[in-house]
Amino acid sequence: MTSTDSTGTLRQRVEFTAAGVALHGRLAVPETARGIVVFAQSGGSGRDCMRNGCVEALMNDAGFATLQFDLLTPAEQADRANMFAIEVLAARLIDVTRWVGSRPDTAALPIGYLGTGTGAAAALVAAGDPRLHVAAVVSRGGRPDLAAAQLPTLTAAALFIVAERDAMVLRFNHTAREAMSAECSIEVIRHATHLFEEPGALEQVAVLARDWFIRHLVEHSAL
Repeated sequence: MTSTDSTGTLRQRVEFTAAGVALHGRLAVPETARGIVVFAQSGGSGRDCMRNGCVEALMNDAGFATLQFDLLTPAEQADRANMFAIEVLAARLIDVTRWVGSRPDTAALPIGYLGTGTGAAAALVAAGDPRLHVAAVVSRGGRPDLAAAQLPTLTAAALFIVAERDAMVLRFNHTAREAMSAECSIEVIRHATHLFEEPGALEQVAVLARDWFIRHLVEHSAL
């Protein structure tokens, strides 16, 4: 299914094969796209996808194409252990990114990842693949510590967004930042809990992510 909204953004349901597994997603490409943000999540619920719509809309308004999908199939999501199979998730994300690079409408766009939970770890591992040229990674309530082996050699600029009241994940993110040699920042959303469900919290996340991608996908590529 394909449609074009009032802003000229082309939206379509897409299917692709990643590491031998059939996955489904939603691709949105603004008329004058200047980059693409690939959402990486593992085991997301339908509610999470709806909440991601707020982030997706802000990215599209800023001129970024977006690809939303889940790294796990619905059947795989039933086993929580699959969420922590980081190498498997990263391999799928690498294949999806190469699929993005094979499409005429997205092939020339600089790429960034927006990862959630363990999907953020998969995004950091995938960003280290030299074939992909991923410029920036944003982690939202993520577990970058699960990509510890990749962090010292990563060249993509990373932003870790963490909820103030998510103490354990905040510690994990600080530990991960210390291991990074590339540019890396941590932003803490005050009064927020892990899922950023408090009023205005997710909007703050979206703005921070958008600005990071503008800086590292658009402004950096123009240099």
